[in-house]
Amino acid sequence: MAPTHENPTTMLSHGRLPYPQGTFVEDVETECQGELQGVIEERVKETGQIISLTAYVRPRGGGIEWEAPLTRIKPVDGNG
Repeated sequence: MAPTHENPTTMLSHGRLPYPQGTFVEDVETECQGELQGVIEERVKETGQIISLTAYVRPRGGGIEWEAPLTRIKPVDGNG
């Protein structure tokens, strides 16, 4: 039988915002724009190593919030 590889136990928590909440940002891959609402970070429970950072963005004026890797989120020039 082949050895199995188990993923480490992780935990989710609120991450540090790279810009103030409500900053007008763009997802550079999809070109969708909206206001930054928050960041969730996933960390390895035992070591604290960050596995992923996910941004949550809401269209300006309301609508359905979406998520994207934080690396894809950049402020819009002039901030909207």
